Amino acid sequence: MTKAGVIGWPIAHSRSPMIHGFWLRQFGIDGSYERIPVEPGAADAFFEGLPRSGLAGVNVTLPHKETAARHVRRLDPVAADLGAANTLWIEDGELAGTNTDVHGFLANLDEGLPGWDAPAGLALVIGAGGAARAVVRGLLDRGFDVALANRTVARAEAVAAAAPGRVRPVGLDALDRLAGEARVIVNTTSAGLHGEGDLPLDFDRIGSESIITDIVYVPLETPVLARARARGLRTVDGLGMLLHQAVPGFEKWFGVRPEVTPELRELVVADLS
Repeated sequence: MTKAGVIGWPIAHSRSPMIHGFWLRQFGIDGSYERIPVEPGAADAFFEGLPRSGLAGVNVTLPHKETAARHVRRLDPVAADLGAANTLWIEDGELAGTNTDVHGFLANLDEGLPGWDAPAGLALVIGAGGAARAVVRGLLDRGFDVALANRTVARAEAVAAAAPGRVRPVGLDALDRLAGEARVIVNTTSAGLHGEGDLPLDFDRIGSESIITDIVYVPLETPVLARARARGLRTVDGLGMLLHQAVPGFEKWFGVRPEVTPELRELVVADLS
């Protein structure tokens, strides 16, 4: 039996076992995928022992993605640039890893709004945490210039340093001014998580052709997306990012590349509600 899992702290909330379990049943694979709670103080030992653990690999969620990247012997360029790994596997006895958040973010938009990236222009990304790094990388790969807005501008400056001249760090006081210029607006903050909080953004300033997406998926329609839809703007929820980022890992561990289908989405949506 091939075994994989997801590690984090806390980890009980993770929907990853539901996603990978769906694909294991779909393909009739003799395998398992489990939640593995790992406290921050135990993360180094976990990653050091992973090649000898009997696991084919793991997904990594908060707060361990940066720690994982430091332990991977074969780190691909995307994860190296981001300084964070969320998908690990064993390759010739050594720990290998990548970051599939970039793939998940882009694939979600490609599925939700085909052609969203043509023509590329200015993208406004709100928040400068770990997820923002993956979002910014994806937007740059598609030809966008990025304005990165964060309450603490120094954090935005740290993210922007990876792409000098193409990422402009700004404070939240610049949101309304930039909203009118941006073709794509991405919320990577926790505003809207569990339906709580919102952004200090005047939605009346956003152009009618702009696209709004939120990486939060609990609830599926966050306050940010609800306000955008009320204005008639095109939106994409954050669930697809979770689903699509899981695809490369499943292929690495179980040897089959799955697809994100309406049936899988409906399964997770039912659990969310």
